[in-house]
Amino acid sequence: MSDIPLGVLDLVPVSSGSTAADALRNSIDLARQTEQLGYARYWFAEHHLNPGVAGTSPAVVLALTAAATSTIRLGSGAVQLGHRTALSTVEEFGLIDALHPGRFDLGLGRSGGRPPAERATGPTATPVVDGRAPNGLLIPPRFSFERLLGSPRIALQRRLLLLPNAESQDYAEQIDDILALLAGTYRSPEGVEAHVVPGEGAELELWILGSSGGQSAEVAGARGLRFAANYHVSPATVLEAVDGYRAHFQPSDHLDKPHVSVSADVVVAEDDATARELATGYGLWVRSIRTAEGAIAFPTPEEARAHVWSEEDRELVQDRLDTQFVGSPGRVADQLEQLQEATGADELLITTITHDHADRVRSYELLAQEWGRR
Repeated sequence: MSDIPLGVLDLVPVSSGSTAADALRNSIDLARQTEQLGYARYWFAEHHLNPGVAGTSPAVVLALTAAATSTIRLGSGAVQLGHRTALSTVEEFGLIDALHPGRFDLGLGRSGGRPPAERATGPTATPVVDGRAPNGLLIPPRFSFERLLGSPRIALQRRLLLLPNAESQDYAEQIDDILALLAGTYRSPEGVEAHVVPGEGAELELWILGSSGGQSAEVAGARGLRFAANYHVSPATVLEAVDGYRAHFQPSDHLDKPHVSVSADVVVAEDDATARELATGYGLWVRSIRTAEGAIAFPTPEEARAHVWSEEDRELVQDRLDTQFVGSPGRVADQLEQLQEATGADELLITTITHDHADRVRSYELLAQEWGRR
């Protein structure tokens, strides 16, 4: 399986007892180390108003990381277009590409200030029987995000991200504008040209990120762009997402055939018991996100065990717990092979959070060693 590249997805997590500055230093260090370990990409997510996540601006963190690394591709997973314009996005990435040409992936997502949209439930070509894909990959029941969409905190985030009375642009139009600005072909409806300096002609690799077979998958496929599906965020809809993308794919100047990356939550240690201990805080951390409180600082195993779980709590996080890959290098590599086979992924994107930075680095190291042997 070493011909399937592994990448890194980093939220810049803040551990309990530490600071955002610690988290940033740890992420830059992890990027250096995963570069040496042979990981192909290092992506930063964008999140807001989360006490336990410091990755609020991918372009800024990418600029800092580019100066500390030399070969690994760096990217956003993803820039939230709901509160941005096409121009600001191209300008930001054009700036960092100007100093580090050819190293950046511009991953684009719909969220961030955009009004909540009904989650698409498009058809899937891959049958799921009794919660399993044909090769046995777990596909859990669909999680309802209604609680999050109606949260006052989510409404506050939208208010703070958008200028007064501003409205998000239609997503498909926004993607087209980004493509045109990068290519130097943008024209307004009145025929006025716009040329972005720096930005026009930037050597960026474009990706669309999506959790379902809805608009993101359709836009990525129809425009012949790369697509990243989220097993770690929405495991119930990963097959729908990749099937929807492939069904809409049209060859383009960017790609002649579909190209898919799939993400997974992973914790690896020397043995299964140690890995389970390191992953103890994950359930409580996911709970904080799904109750719309905002991600808490990642707890120690002892802090996590002190939480008294209700049945409602467990239901909130069960799908994420069941689909986190935790264990020895061999066990986790087997699970990643199963995920790759079920989705037909061309790449896998690994996201790992542990309380201690050394354990997170070690997890990526053990996985890289095992993956390279296969």
